[in-house]
Order: sequence, then C-alpha cells, then structure tokens
Amino acid sequence: MQTRTKRIHFLVSPAEEAQIHQKMSELGIRNRNAYLRKMALDGYCIKLDLQDVKELVSLLRRCSNNLNQYAKRANETGNIYAADVNDLQERLDEIWTEMKEVLVHLSSIQ
Repeated sequence: MQTRTKRIHFLVSPAEEAQIHQKMSELGIRNRNAYLRKMALDGYCIKLDLQDVKELVSLLRRCSNNLNQYAKRANETGNIYAADVNDLQERLDEIWTEMKEVLVHLSSIQ
C-alpha cells in the first residue's frame, strides 16, 4: 500500500460543496477524500448499474443447471428428449438477447 504523505488543500464555495456532496451521493460514495482523489487523478467516476449483468448471470446459472440435469438423465437413460433440447435452446436464445442488451448499455457509457 502506498503511503500518502502530501496534503493538498483547496477552498470551495457552499454551492460547490453542495454539488460535490450531490455527486458523491449519486455515486454512493461516502468518503470525500477518496472521491476527490479519484476525481483529481482520473477526472471522472462512473457508477455502473449491473442489474442487467446480474440477470444475465442468473439466466446462465439456470441454463447451466438444466444442462447438467439433461446430461445426467442422458447418462442414466441413454436418451435425450426433444423437449429438453428445445427448452435449453429457448434459454440460450434468452441469454443472447439479454447479452445484446447489456452490450448496448455498455457501449453507451462515455
């Protein structure tokens, strides 16, 4: 960990301070020093809404669980059911649709 030994001090107006707190609140940042340091070094902070990604992970998990169940059944019985394959295909199509939406959202971040 890097030791911080240098102090930087600057003054802001009450309106500027309110704006800083507003932006920190929007990003969910509570540590003002961390926020100001990040802004000074990188020039911006981005808060990503990862709800679409969470949904995609959930879809992948369900699809993976189903695939494991189908593989187990196929190994036990030697049969693969068309309904299982169709179900898996529908879930994969849903995942690809969600993935495209996530990519559109990510590409719009500036």
